[in-house]
Amino acid sequence: MALSVRIEQHGGPEVMQLVEAPLAPPAAGEVSLQQHAVGLNFIDTYQRSGLYPIALPSGLGQEAAGVVTAVGAGVEHLRVGDRVAYAGGPAGAYAAARVLPAARLVKLPEGIASDVAAALLLKGMTAYYLLHMTFVVKSGHRLLVHAAAGGVGSVLVPWAKSLGAEVIGTVGSLDKAAHAQRYGCDAVIIQGQQDIAKEVKRFTGGTGVDVVYDSVGKDSFAASLDSLRPRGLLVSYGNASGKPPAVDPGTLMTKGSLFLTRPTLAHYTANRTELETAAHALFKVIADGTVKAEIGQRFPLRDVQQAHRDMEARNTRGASLLIP
Repeated sequence: MALSVRIEQHGGPEVMQLVEAPLAPPAAGEVSLQQHAVGLNFIDTYQRSGLYPIALPSGLGQEAAGVVTAVGAGVEHLRVGDRVAYAGGPAGAYAAARVLPAARLVKLPEGIASDVAAALLLKGMTAYYLLHMTFVVKSGHRLLVHAAAGGVGSVLVPWAKSLGAEVIGTVGSLDKAAHAQRYGCDAVIIQGQQDIAKEVKRFTGGTGVDVVYDSVGKDSFAASLDSLRPRGLLVSYGNASGKPPAVDPGTLMTKGSLFLTRPTLAHYTANRTELETAAHALFKVIADGTVKAEIGQRFPLRDVQQAHRDMEARNTRGASLLIP
C-alpha cells in the first residue's frame, strides 16, 4: 500500500485528502519509485484550485526524487537502485511511491542529494529555459525578477548574475529583501510599498529593463509592462496573485513595441534531449556552487493542507518539500 494525496474536486486546501492504495507493477517503459522527497510548487495550487483545471479525480505534484524499485520491460537506461528525479509529467508526485514513464526521469549524479533534487529540479529547469531559451541572457542585460526570494527566484537570480546580468528583484517584505540581496540582486523593491516601475526606471537611469520575469501575475502585470525598455520582453510564467488581465495588442505598441510571452516548462522539455540538457545544466551550476538549495520548509506528507496554505499566503521562503 502506498500513501498519496488525491483531490475529487477543485477548491481550497481542504479538498486534498490522503489515501492508501496498492501500487501496480511498472508496465513496459515504466519504473516504480520509492520517493524520498517531493517538491512543492505554485502550479500545484493552481491545479488544486481549478485555475489550471485538471481531470478529476487526480493526484497533485510535479516533482520528486527517490530510488528505482522496479523496472518495466524495455527500460534500458535505468536499473533498480538508481537515484532519480523528475519534474513535470502527469500530476501525482504527492505520494510515498509512484509508477512513472522512465523517459521522464533523470539520473542524479553523485553529490546531488535527493532533497536537493526535489527542491530544485522543476524550479531550476524553469530558470534554465527562462535564462537560456525564452530570453538568452548575456552580460550587460538588465532583468527585473518578481518574487526574487521565492523558489524560482532563489535559483534564477544567482544564475543570472553568473551570466553577467544586472538584476532588480521585487519581494513582499523587508525580511525577503535581505534574502533577495543575498541571492545577488543589485537592487530590491518591496511590492506594495514602492512604485515598481518608478523604481526600476530610477535604477536604470530612465531606460527600463531588457526582460521582466513575472511569476506574480495580476498584482504585478501592469508594473511589469511599465518597467520595460522599448522592445523589451515580458515573460509571464506564473499567477501567484491571480491571472493577469487581458492585453490589447495595441498596448504593447504604445508602451514601446513590447513583446509578451507565456511559457511553460513542458514546452521546453518536450523531448529527451531537451530534458537532459536542462537537467544537466542545472546539476552543473549546483555542483559549482552558483545555485544552492535553500530549503526553507519541510512538511510531512500528512501536513499537505498546511503546506498549501503557507504557500498561498506567501509565508514561505526558498523551496518547500513534502517528506513522505
